[in-house]
Amino acid sequence: MFEPLIYITVSVSRTDADSAGNTHRKSEEICRKPIHFLLVKLNKLSLLLRAWKTLCCRAANKEETRKYSLTVHSALIKFTNYFLRLRNWKTLLQMANEARPCPCDLGDTFDYEGKGHEVSVEHIRAYLTKPPHHTDKAIIVIHDVFGWQLPNTRYIADMLASNGYIAILPDFYKGQAPWTLCDDWATFDYWLKTRDSKNTNRETEVVLKYLKEQCHAKEIGVIGFCWGGAAVHHLMLRYSEFKAGVSIYGVIRFQETSCELKNPTFFIFAENDFFIPLDQVAELEQKLKEQCKTNFEVKIYPRQTHGFVHRKREESYPQDKPFIEEARKDMLNWLKKYI
Repeated sequence: MFEPLIYITVSVSRTDADSAGNTHRKSEEICRKPIHFLLVKLNKLSLLLRAWKTLCCRAANKEETRKYSLTVHSALIKFTNYFLRLRNWKTLLQMANEARPCPCDLGDTFDYEGKGHEVSVEHIRAYLTKPPHHTDKAIIVIHDVFGWQLPNTRYIADMLASNGYIAILPDFYKGQAPWTLCDDWATFDYWLKTRDSKNTNRETEVVLKYLKEQCHAKEIGVIGFCWGGAAVHHLMLRYSEFKAGVSIYGVIRFQETSCELKNPTFFIFAENDFFIPLDQVAELEQKLKEQCKTNFEVKIYPRQTHGFVHRKREESYPQDKPFIEEARKDMLNWLKKYI
């Protein structure tokens, strides 16, 4: 019997403890249906309706027409019930995503339109914002998995502009869709393969060229959040043009193992970041001490979670406001020190 290769699978994970008190994470499959199953159902319904139309046209009397209509009515009821079950699968899928969420919680989406404007930079789009006075200092802002159009990241770009920098926020996904909260977390690793934070050289080079030729920038830095923080690590290994870098909760598992940075880099982490364990941060800091020949700093902000610098409204989290403000001030001070 032929087995289809592609399935819709929904599973949830749970943590169990054994008699010794050790915890074990188990994954339990809720449902598994071949994708082609839906296509078969649709095809059957289409054939049935066409046959019903033909038979009704040929029917000799009302009794035969009624018999054919009852057959189709029964089939439609079964088909409706099938789609109701599909709706339940969607609910189960949402539950599964909640049980194992995307590695970056969106947090608060700012109601913010931005002070800059969008521009084309060769093959990509970008958000560009400038200070009111002339400057030759510029910062490239690298977005997180939620993409370059997230208002929160544009807010940070405008913050840089208000502090005297030309800020540009390019679309490093090159038109590909960013991650959304509706996406299935089980597909995240596959999604990430086409959006590798280490595959950003071409976009970086065209943006550097744009800043130098169109904005007359002479001193350039780079900052990035989450996925973009990992990209900052990659770029600071390769481009001496960047006088300073700030990696803001850059996901360490996305990063390269080398720590031979070319210029000063500041690493911001959160103490309670579920996606970046503190042992990984400690290992990164040790590698930096062993390999890095330039200035660097690793700072962990107490009681903070992933995304606290740009995905939290200060007024909504008064207990976190001092740390949000401190991290932003530290970012600006680092850039001011080296650019």
